[in-house]
Amino acid sequence: MRLEPLPLTADHDIPGPLLTELTALYASNRDFHALSGDFPDPDDIRPEQVAAALAEELVNPDVEVLLARSAGRLVGVAITLARHPDPADPDPWLGLLLIDAGEQRKGYGREVAGLVEERFRARGRAALRLAVLDNNPRGLTFWQALGYAVIDHRRDRQRQRPCAVLRKAL
Repeated sequence: MRLEPLPLTADHDIPGPLLTELTALYASNRDFHALSGDFPDPDDIRPEQVAAALAEELVNPDVEVLLARSAGRLVGVAITLARHPDPADPDPWLGLLLIDAGEQRKGYGREVAGLVEERFRARGRAALRLAVLDNNPRGLTFWQALGYAVIDHRRDRQRQRPCAVLRKAL
């Protein structure tokens, strides 16, 4: 498994073939997108929507989009935030971990999470936080199995959806 930063063209666009791969990965996660409401129609996720969503993330210089590849194939994407907008929050965040639905339950999520943790540990960070939507008990179970503990309940900053905030010491 390899994690690599999202490569962009000189015009700051996602290269076409990569955007096709990313769109397929996002579209494979129909159930998650139905829960999250991130896309207007979880049954019809389009390349321009994925490109816009990632561009919105990358406006923040503290955001990194990481591609997870196994045997050269894109199996996941992770979006991290090195610094939370709240200055009282000292921890980096994992904003999204998405594994191709056809590759789930094969250990890729656990492996990508571990690689993200290691990246922050190597940078001297003491812990990692993430939020799980309250309507996603499967996601909560996954993260708790990896050692994350619920430390708060609040609404997310972008869409005001109720969620649990989890933290893991690195």
